[in-house]
Amino acid sequence: MKLGARIFKTGVAISMALYLANLLGLPSPVFAGVAAIFAIQPSIYRSYLTLLDQIYGNLIGAAIAIVFVLTIGSNYFTIGAAAILAIIVMLKLKLDKPVPLTLVTIIIIMDSSHSTDFLTFASLRFGTVLLGIISAFIVNMIFLPPKYETRLFTSIHSVSEEVIRWIRVSIRHASDHVSVKEDIEKLTENLVQVDQWYSFYKEERSYTKKQQYAKARKLVLYRQMIATSKKSLEVLKRLNRFENELMELPRHFHMMIQERLESLASYHEQLYMKYVGKLRPEHSEGSGKDAIIKRTEVMTIFIKEINLAHEEQDDEFSVYHLMHVLSAILDYEEQLEHLDLLIIAYLNYHSEEVDSNLENSI
Repeated sequence: MKLGARIFKTGVAISMALYLANLLGLPSPVFAGVAAIFAIQPSIYRSYLTLLDQIYGNLIGAAIAIVFVLTIGSNYFTIGAAAILAIIVMLKLKLDKPVPLTLVTIIIIMDSSHSTDFLTFASLRFGTVLLGIISAFIVNMIFLPPKYETRLFTSIHSVSEEVIRWIRVSIRHASDHVSVKEDIEKLTENLVQVDQWYSFYKEERSYTKKQQYAKARKLVLYRQMIATSKKSLEVLKRLNRFENELMELPRHFHMMIQERLESLASYHEQLYMKYVGKLRPEHSEGSGKDAIIKRTEVMTIFIKEINLAHEEQDDEFSVYHLMHVLSAILDYEEQLEHLDLLIIAYLNYHSEEVDSNLENSI
């Protein structure tokens, strides 16, 4: 099991919250530790947003708990009613994330209703929870989050490589249908994680104008990398779905599609190598005039096959489904060409800023 930064930060935040609560002599310091667990976040920006949300949420929870105790009293039913009201208010205010900790605050405050000085004791418990939230924020500030760019690029590259591998196997009809389907589900989940890394990277702060300008270009570039990977996965899905129809194609047409996909797969791999500096920026094997000729050639033959099937009154159902495959391939090709242009533009201005860790990840 890998000890991640967030696991380590959570442990430190809990220890810090408990220590400070004991140092200040607050009652039930364990509540500070519980609050720290809910408040830890993977980035400074998210930690700041969480700090504000948790403070607002706990103020609402504390206010509801105090009003309920002073007007109705505290028992099993009133605590439940207060929790329901708090959830409704929080959702109305679009503060859904701090709801769990807000409910904890309500329970611990209403549980202290039997104290002789309820308001003072409730304030101390609220302060204990607040201390845990602040402790988590301080830990997030001290332990800077990892550089998410490397994780983002590695994740995108890993997904793309896996998709490309399956495309090459599938177009040769050497893949197991069930295995491909299972891997498609895993790759779809991996792309969700890629989107998460992209969000984390987007939230990283840039401290100079030059860094901000380079970061803005990188965000566009990585967004296009993700879009291209999603298009490649769509090609794989359609190859898997229409496997039987593809097997019935005329051999020369099938070979042409196979060669085109092989060319696009190689093009995709080379774009990653170009971005990290392993290929010259001007090298574009899969684009240009030759690519346009091949694309036109494929479409011309496809139209001829449709006309031939129509003249022979053949079953056109497979032709209809083949259009889905070809449209996915064309979309994939367009995304690759757009990605190529973005990489060239980026390297023309920021070639010295490409992280060396990215080169080692390929």
